[in-house]
Amino acid sequence: MNIFVSNISFKVREPALAELFANYGEVTSVRIIKDKETKRSKGYGFVEMANDDEANAAINALNGTSHFERAIVVAEAKGKKEHSSTENNTGNEA
Repeated sequence: MNIFVSNISFKVREPALAELFANYGEVTSVRIIKDKETKRSKGYGFVEMANDDEANAAINALNGTSHFERAIVVAEAKGKKEHSSTENNTGNEA
């Protein structure tokens, strides 16, 4: 399951986020989104977990908790698929 994490401290690096979620199960990937020009964290990212039950346990346990003095927001990532399908539907198809 892909998990969206926001309000991440700018001090946090991917290994620290992986370690936080690893308490609940296997973490397969972690990505903190960075500004393309400054390379500074944008304060949000994604954590992928192999097992949905473990991912849900992590979401329930970590949402609203303090991490590096910030109350992080943790939720299931909704993905771009829904958003892009509405953009591509222009109604001009024959």
